[in-house]
Amino acid sequence: MKEKILNKAADLFLSYGFKSVTMDDIANSLGISKKTVYSHFQNKRHLVHDTTFYVFDQINEGICQICAGHDDPVRELYEIKSLVMEQLKGEKTSPHYQLQKYYPKIFARLKEMQFESINRCVIENLRRGMEDGFYRKDLDIDLIAKFYLNGNLGLMNLDLFPMDQNNMGDLKAAFLEYHIRAIATEKGLKSLYKLLEE
Repeated sequence: MKEKILNKAADLFLSYGFKSVTMDDIANSLGISKKTVYSHFQNKRHLVHDTTFYVFDQINEGICQICAGHDDPVRELYEIKSLVMEQLKGEKTSPHYQLQKYYPKIFARLKEMQFESINRCVIENLRRGMEDGFYRKDLDIDLIAKFYLNGNLGLMNLDLFPMDQNNMGDLKAAFLEYHIRAIATEKGLKSLYKLLEE
């Protein structure tokens, strides 16, 4: 039952936002009593915490599967972007912003874990891309990984990219193309052009 509640809470939080979804909403959508929800989660903050890291773990697991089965690092990054957008429902409720505003401690821990996970993934992607000739040999891997992470996080800055004027999927696609064009060799660009045509 706990996993069912986490699944439903993730769906509702990502669709409608962390603030607007209540414990009643989650119980009603599952057809269970609020008491059942509280038997697994002490309060809403605990549910938000557990749901946040449940979603994080699911995304991480998906990213590991993508990375394990790829010989094209450019395509790998695009598949990871698609997975994240799908899992986060296009980030239409700006989950990062809402966590930061209403649950700052949870947000701070998530940010640490994201940095570790994304940094490790990007560094490995850069290494393989350089070895296999998709990326330039003269790249400073640590610096490029930090650029990539900072750029991705910057897309969630609502002052720069207001939700009513920007689509997160389009922003992430534009950023990823920008990133690859900056580091790719001719071989990497061919892979990029093929993906863009698809």
